[in-house]
Amino acid sequence: MSEPVSFLGGRVAEGAVTVRDAGLQGMITLRGDLAATKVKNVVKKVTGQAIPAQRKALVEGRRGALWMSPDELLLLVPYAEAEEAVATITKALRGVHHLAVNVSDARAYVTVEGAGAAEVMAKNAPVDFSAAAFGAGDFRRSRVGQVAAAFWKDEAGAFHVVSFRSVGDYVFDLLRVSAEAGPVGALS
Repeated sequence: MSEPVSFLGGRVAEGAVTVRDAGLQGMITLRGDLAATKVKNVVKKVTGQAIPAQRKALVEGRRGALWMSPDELLLLVPYAEAEEAVATITKALRGVHHLAVNVSDARAYVTVEGAGAAEVMAKNAPVDFSAAAFGAGDFRRSRVGQVAAAFWKDEAGAFHVVSFRSVGDYVFDLLRVSAEAGPVGALS
């Protein structure tokens, strides 16, 4: 059996802003009552994070919890641990209404880093990316160009973008071309 590879194959576009394939990332969709103690406990056990507030991402390294909707999280774990994490969740939530699915191979994951990263994102998503409106830990489920995507900003100012695998090339190329086109004006 062959080793898993990232859908984007390690692609990198470097310049003033770097757009890169973020590599293999374990991703689990978890739906359920996010206020339930058992759900809170298993999210903490699997990711090391609490349940994030609305439109927030709590991420440290390759582990995290992202708020998707009032009853849905996207959990991040190392890729090799995703199946085990789903089993842990399923066992911990036995008898509790929930859904836990490993979606790692159904997603593309891209980072946008550099001084103009917010502007590159602003060219492509209907979100205010100014520093006052979108800070570290902020998360949105929206679109990039013409496709659904989710994205957050980390402490270093990089943006992390998750899309469906089927449109991963489109998202990467859209962000790459936007970076190459240069700035249109400073975001303040």
